[in-house]
Amino acid sequence: MHNCKYPHLFSPIILANTYFKNRIFASPQGTSYSTYGNQPTDEDMAFYERKAIGGAASVCIGDAVVDSTYGLGNGPHMHMDDWSNAVHLNRMARGINRHGAVSSIELNHCGSSARVSFDMGNTIYGPVAKKTENFHHGMAPIYAEEMPPEIIERTINKFADAAYMAKRSGFGMVTLHGGHGWLLTQFMHPTNTRHDEWGGSFENRMRLPIAVCDAIRKKCGPNFVIEMRISGSEVYEGGYDLDYGIQIAKALDGHLDLIHVSAGCHEVEEVFTVTHPSMFLEDGVNVKYAAEIKKHVKTAVATVGSLSDPEMMEEIIASGKADVVEIARGIMADTDLPKKAQSGRDDEITQCLRCFACFSHLLQGEEYSCAVNPKIGHALNEMYQRPAEVKKKVLVVGGGIGGMTAALTAAEQGHEVILCEKSGELGGVLRCEGKVPFKKHLHEYLDHQALMISRAAIDVRLNTEVTPEYAEEIGADAIICCIGAVASVPPIPGIDGKNVMSAEDAYRNPEKTGENVVILGGGLVGTELSVFLGMQGKKCTILEMAPELNYGGNILQGQALTLQYPKYGIEIHTGTKAVEVNSDGVVGEKDGEKTLYRADTVITAMGMKPLRDEALALRLCAPEFYLTGDCRFPKSMREANWDAYQAALDIGKK
Repeated sequence: MHNCKYPHLFSPIILANTYFKNRIFASPQGTSYSTYGNQPTDEDMAFYERKAIGGAASVCIGDAVVDSTYGLGNGPHMHMDDWSNAVHLNRMARGINRHGAVSSIELNHCGSSARVSFDMGNTIYGPVAKKTENFHHGMAPIYAEEMPPEIIERTINKFADAAYMAKRSGFGMVTLHGGHGWLLTQFMHPTNTRHDEWGGSFENRMRLPIAVCDAIRKKCGPNFVIEMRISGSEVYEGGYDLDYGIQIAKALDGHLDLIHVSAGCHEVEEVFTVTHPSMFLEDGVNVKYAAEIKKHVKTAVATVGSLSDPEMMEEIIASGKADVVEIARGIMADTDLPKKAQSGRDDEITQCLRCFACFSHLLQGEEYSCAVNPKIGHALNEMYQRPAEVKKKVLVVGGGIGGMTAALTAAEQGHEVILCEKSGELGGVLRCEGKVPFKKHLHEYLDHQALMISRAAIDVRLNTEVTPEYAEEIGADAIICCIGAVASVPPIPGIDGKNVMSAEDAYRNPEKTGENVVILGGGLVGTELSVFLGMQGKKCTILEMAPELNYGGNILQGQALTLQYPKYGIEIHTGTKAVEVNSDGVVGEKDGEKTLYRADTVITAMGMKPLRDEALALRLCAPEFYLTGDCRFPKSMREANWDAYQAALDIGKK
């Protein structure tokens, strides 16, 4: 008999006579639906099916809107009032169901935040007339009218019809979005001050969400699972608190099968990184809301947010804090998380870094991607990927982020792999951040990759610098070069002074920095370093030449960092060029005026210089040569992993 380490997490649960094989649900995530009517592509379908293959008990399709006239808030909503989508829904449900998971779909209506509907020229509605200052920078406000009773009835029917189409298409469950400030939340909210049966008193404010649940139950029957996501608390001044969230849950009790407790409100920018917890918050930060609500209801309760550790999830279920744990980013970081945990291979789980690479790139019109899982966004390729047709000897040069991914991928493809790293450990330059508390999952990831390499058929050679002569001696069929980059130091007078150190040195030895620090460079390296040093009581000032800080496209990590700066008194001066470093600090110039920024320590964080010449010296040492990651062009961890992964896949194809 298999001795499961997490018996509560992997016990089944029955909801509305529907069997769920464990307590791990893949929570709703939308993708970039790109066809007419925002119909899902084959890649979208594979994205969700891959989660089912990985062992989740339920997989939820995100961003489906019930009313494409009045309810569209974002571009990539699937239209649930278009029956031409039924065939695509059927394919999605079948792909999930055939792996033993229950398929679900998130049904939403954006109400007074239905920006796309508004931009299309349609009247949009909320419980009361409202001007919405949208949370995206640079967007004009939108104006909603008070929803008249006939549109309320239409909306109830739209939800029921959408659920029925989902059921007819093979889905066993719907997730109603009643959280984060969308239409159902708007009606439940204390700001719903209508003077009819749909607002004013708490009972009236709850009338619409209850009517939606009851209409779906009537149309879809008792054996169809209804889940509703709510915000247990909106966690901002002016929003409702946990006590009100408990009232909402108690009113819903008995009208649905699962209360999915999240937190926050989409209209409040600073709350995004609580709804989707940033790396600056503790693991499982929002569990407390579900745990408190569960004390007051008979309906099953789910929790969500920064969950990926099986031991923590087991404790949540075993202690009765929740009946179900829902995971989004954690299952993107490792789509096989449930299977690995169930089979006792939890030390092989790749933990989510909560770095926001996934969300940031989706918001910029790209598909989902992941900093630690290069297969995300390419699930269709992964599902049908076969081992290399021709087995080769592959030399991977460099044991950092990209090098480890290249070696593991090449080994999985069946190649003979030699991995050389000139230092004494794998992990590369990011090992310098080992002391940073909010980067603990990054350090775990580096250790995890090194562990996986130790278990693979890979010849690891540490303290080994690969010269052209050494490469010739190995006689590889293919070389993947991942030697990275070095810090760029511009020719500023005094930059070689005794009070100057690199960002890497400051990360490794924060105790060697003075009490007053000036950081030259406002990219992710410098801004994250300022928070790290600020946590230790250092007074940090950032000087950045550009008009604004540069987060490398990771806009949400930038948003999370922005919330940290005032906590630690971090000063930021953009449009400011460092023209001199002296014993008193840094002379910065802005708009022709020079200012001395006093500092005990000056830290350079002004970009990276690729080791391209060193890499290209190896280009003729094997029939195939691949230049990847930072030694080609310094980019992000996500891009370094993807470059290395793809290079390894390209080897051995006929």
